[in-house]
Amino acid sequence: MRVQPGLAVMLSLAASAVVGGWLGPRVATAQDPVADRYRVYTAALAAIERQYVEPVESDELVYGSINGMLQTLDPHSNFMDPRSYKQMRERQEGRYFGLGITIQAVPDGITAVRVFEGSPAYAKGIRRGDVIAEIEGQSTKGWTSDDAVGKLRGPKGTFVNIGIRRKGLDALIPMAVMRDQVSIPSLSAVFMIDDQTGYVGITDFAERTDEDLGSALESLTRKGMKRLVLDLRGNPGGQLDQAIRISNRFLPKGSMVVYTRGRVANSDEDYRATDEPGYATLPMITLVNRSSASASEIVSGALQDHDRALVIGETTFGKALVQSVFRVSGGAGLALTTARYYTPSGRLIQRPWDGTFDEYLTYTMKNQSERAKSADQLKYTASGRKVYSGGGVDPDERFEGPTEGFNPTRFGRSLFNRGLFASFAEPYFYDNDTRPGSKSSSFRYVKRGFDVDEAMVAAFRAFVVSRNTVIDEEAWSKDLPFIRTMIRFEIDQAVFDIATARQRLIQADPQAGYALSRFGEAERLLAQTKSRSGRIGH
Repeated sequence: MRVQPGLAVMLSLAASAVVGGWLGPRVATAQDPVADRYRVYTAALAAIERQYVEPVESDELVYGSINGMLQTLDPHSNFMDPRSYKQMRERQEGRYFGLGITIQAVPDGITAVRVFEGSPAYAKGIRRGDVIAEIEGQSTKGWTSDDAVGKLRGPKGTFVNIGIRRKGLDALIPMAVMRDQVSIPSLSAVFMIDDQTGYVGITDFAERTDEDLGSALESLTRKGMKRLVLDLRGNPGGQLDQAIRISNRFLPKGSMVVYTRGRVANSDEDYRATDEPGYATLPMITLVNRSSASASEIVSGALQDHDRALVIGETTFGKALVQSVFRVSGGAGLALTTARYYTPSGRLIQRPWDGTFDEYLTYTMKNQSERAKSADQLKYTASGRKVYSGGGVDPDERFEGPTEGFNPTRFGRSLFNRGLFASFAEPYFYDNDTRPGSKSSSFRYVKRGFDVDEAMVAAFRAFVVSRNTVIDEEAWSKDLPFIRTMIRFEIDQAVFDIATARQRLIQADPQAGYALSRFGEAERLLAQTKSRSGRIGH
């Protein structure tokens, strides 16, 4: 077996881009060590291909070796094979032509693990948990996800014929679904909490997030919004330019939003608000938790440093590395750390990591405690409030709530993390649903605004036991408010829509409830910004 020419070219081109693009005239003096190391690499690759006990695919060897190389650098630099790179670009672009579902291969077929609202699949009534058992008359048993994607996606306006297997029904549900542009939503929900408080949840930062946020804010303003809850909990980040534009909606023109510093000259950039903001006088609370990372930390850090919003929740993840994505040959991609970013006050949000990255990557699963702070990490917001560098964004007011605003026991978290609430919701339907496959004696039906009664709690408990789970009685009792809320939340999502689910959840969410009680402090901060003419940032 030989190294594929395209792969060899990919490696050599990547090396040339790094050396030639960054070192310029010094490339000649740097080429010899690179060439020597490349000869070592290719000799090892050739030996493995000739002598290893079993045949090995060249792609696997090369891709695995690049990943191994990157893993010696930091937790976030990574290599993407052509499939992963294409998926990443689709997430960034936020749209493609297809049915609008996220799928997973299982032994009996292809399971829908997420159905995007407003998509062709959603309109037809495809549900989370449904199995796509047939595509164009062919059984999908034994198919990979890539096999299914190749059949499900296609030109806009064309149809694909599928057969859906749903628990509780004996026969397949036949559907002809027209492919259309699918927009992957980056806003989880937009609604009025009360007659003056707007709510926007941002799930990630993709190419259209700022545009979608602008539309959401206009809609809320028409509904009478006088103050805003910006929910960045669980937001893993995304595109830097979107974080800057979103911050600019709330910060005065010219305000520093973030700056980056790296090893090479073109990685040093200062990013400021370039437009007049539309919402500079709107009192704001920003919700964050331990899973808020990267671009969401840029936004929350900038709003905090300028005293523009009161930040409530938990200390954020602490990822402040700028990832530049390079497309290399063969359709693959390389996400490489090229700089670190700093908030306007000069805070580095990046947390340190250990040699194996274990402590760093398991941060969200551990109980939080006040982190150690040193004098050299001390910075100040525009009004002189103390903030600290080097470990995520500390909230202005801490309120534990890692799981949908709750802080359940380990037992309660395990119920949520194992997807038991979501699985329990699968056989529930709206009592007036007329779409195909919505009627069965084994289904359960609810109305809008339903309550979780004792019978439903008992049914969930029996369901948990059926999944080989031993009930921790003390934890069950302590977590009962959380359990009731998650049962309702997941059924609302499955039966109605995410906006309904989020709007009802916010009424029971302890973290959000506390945040709503602190709008007086948010208004005090806003008054301070109005009385200041200077701005923070170098």
